[in-house]
Amino acid sequence: MGTRDRFKRWLSMTGVLAGVALLGLGAYIYSGHYNIAADQPHWFATTKIITSLRDRSIERRTRDIVIPDLEDPGLTLKGAGQYDAMCAGCHLAPGLGNSEIRRGLYPEPPDLSRTRIDPANAFWVIKHGIKMTGMPAWGRTHDDITLWSIVAFINKLPGMTSEAYREIVREANAEVDMGSGHGTGGHGAHQHGHAQGESGH
Repeated sequence: MGTRDRFKRWLSMTGVLAGVALLGLGAYIYSGHYNIAADQPHWFATTKIITSLRDRSIERRTRDIVIPDLEDPGLTLKGAGQYDAMCAGCHLAPGLGNSEIRRGLYPEPPDLSRTRIDPANAFWVIKHGIKMTGMPAWGRTHDDITLWSIVAFINKLPGMTSEAYREIVREANAEVDMGSGHGTGGHGAHQHGHAQGESGH
């Protein structure tokens, strides 16, 4: 048997095995045996595949993002109110214990009061969300400046005391009240708040 014939045979066998594997996978998926419940973790292999897919996808799409000046105090102040209204219910805050909605989510959202996130990655995820995680695409309802303000505030969160967090949120809400007639049309942190547990992770 020549080299070309052996290659053809190998290629044929590979195709057959791949077809059988795909048919088996399809049959398993269609059977409904995989437990999709949020209170049952993925298999280790499934977790690794999804995590790699997520990380590589975000990395590819954040290469050309230009990060603004995140040290602007006004931007950080704006982000404090937005974060408290939209994100704290899932991503927590200094002095805030685990929320009811967070305990029921899988995968568990990162605790941003303890975790530092790359600014470009944070912006992209906040804007576009992540499929099948509960993370919303806030870019559908908020402009880029507002989203960057959240990123600026997230950068300050790790190491922030609970007193400092409450104070900057109060100041942010006061700014909204002064600028919009006691909150009408503003971010509404005092109306929605993390106590109601928006899915902003």
